[in-house]
Amino acid sequence: MKVLAHAKINIGLHIVGTRPDGFHNIETVFHRINLFDEINIENSDDISISSSNASIPTDSNNLCWKAVDFVKKELGIDAGARIDIKKNIPVGAGLGGGSSDAAAILRCLPQLWGKNIDQTLLESIGLRIGSDVPFFLKDTSAYAEGRGELLRPIALTIPQWIVLVNPNIHISTPWAYKRLAEKRNGTFPFRPKMIDLFNASPRQAILTADNDFEEIVFEEHLKIKKIKMQLQELGAVLALMSGSGSSMFGLFDDMISALKAVEFFNKEHFVHLTEPYFTLR
Repeated sequence: MKVLAHAKINIGLHIVGTRPDGFHNIETVFHRINLFDEINIENSDDISISSSNASIPTDSNNLCWKAVDFVKKELGIDAGARIDIKKNIPVGAGLGGGSSDAAAILRCLPQLWGKNIDQTLLESIGLRIGSDVPFFLKDTSAYAEGRGELLRPIALTIPQWIVLVNPNIHISTPWAYKRLAEKRNGTFPFRPKMIDLFNASPRQAILTADNDFEEIVFEEHLKIKKIKMQLQELGAVLALMSGSGSSMFGLFDDMISALKAVEFFNKEHFVHLTEPYFTLR
């Protein structure tokens, strides 16, 4: 069985408070782009992972492994899966590649094993694997709160060309949260809720979106800040970091400007172009 696991971008990301469980409350808008990992999954007596990217684990630390293991234990069955992942999504890049892969596996298991598996159970397992896995179990863009698991579907289409640029810098998400918390000294600025801005004017909400992590990531990695400035200079109507980085994306109103940006960054970075109005098919 072959399945595609799409990357996401964050159209805005605010850290709004701390939680008793050690995580942070956020608000963001998740939106998929036309960049995906290609996964083949087959029935097997045990769990095995192979990947085109040697940097990702192929043992029980792999999120796809966890997905299979959690479900088989919840169902109390003796089953496994052989999984091969062609990694096209950069790793540790703020694009949710690992979470998307895990969600794709969770979605495949009912058909693979011939079992009826409750969607609520899959979402519960997904949250145990990662905060944004539940989003990838859905088919729409979504406004997210809490750890990222409290989802409100949004019928969001983006009329611009999306130019994604990844400089091959790994940003640790725990480091980003810790560093931002230290800098804020436990304070969180009050801002209008993002969902209210999107309901009032989706275009305006998109074009004025911001990402709290940019502040501390740019201090640590001037190269990423430079990419944002270059996207703006090349004509992006919005240039923004996705997640905790390091990927940046720019929205371009016309194809010519977008293609020029792709050509500019393609010399030394990973670049991907998503067409306007892209949605899952």
